[in-house]
Amino acid sequence: MDISTSKMVRYESNAPSLTRMKPLSKCFLYGILDLGYIAPEDCLQIAEAMIEGGVDILQLRAKGHPTSTIKSLATSLASSLGDIPLIINDHPELVAETGAAGFHVGQSDLPLNSARALTDRTILAGNSTHTITQAQAAYAQGADYIGFGPLFATPTKPGRLPIGLENIRAVHRLVPIPIFCIGGIKRENLAAILEAGARRVVIVSGILQAADVRTYCHDCKDILKHFSILTQSGTA
Repeated sequence: MDISTSKMVRYESNAPSLTRMKPLSKCFLYGILDLGYIAPEDCLQIAEAMIEGGVDILQLRAKGHPTSTIKSLATSLASSLGDIPLIINDHPELVAETGAAGFHVGQSDLPLNSARALTDRTILAGNSTHTITQAQAAYAQGADYIGFGPLFATPTKPGRLPIGLENIRAVHRLVPIPIFCIGGIKRENLAAILEAGARRVVIVSGILQAADVRTYCHDCKDILKHFSILTQSGTA
């Protein structure tokens, strides 16, 4: 994170009203445009395929790229996604000027409450968490949603130990905001993760490395819908 907490400036939001965005309560499939997997010039085309396939919320993740590149991409994406919320990883200071819907920070980035202080309260704030304690702390600090994981080992987070599936039901019981499970989730293991108690997921490499991004997302969304129906009927 390249924001010094000693030089914090609060940015007023120029982001589109969240009332025109798909609400988090209706977001179940979270996609990430990770520039570790795709080229910047391919972002818009891949984003379009992801949305057509059923992705509900998108994050731009550009570790190691210049701020100017992130700003330009976020501005283009925010003006092209319709009601799909765009989240910027690591850079809350860019949300207002790009028209994005919110930001996401990790445990080693600027603390969530400090990042929130940089922006308008209506901007969405997400936080990566790896334990139930961290998840509860994120909620207490004002997170609108959390990522919970990594469930499995993943090249997106090298060196991060997987946390497994055993705490999924507990974190959903204890933290009353949308929880997106993340880390090594693919179409092939999605059903098992939902059976363990997950209701929302982030899928990164599975989507970005798919031969047909739209179809892959559509398949994942169908699995999520199936489990949602089972849950509502009391059979899952």
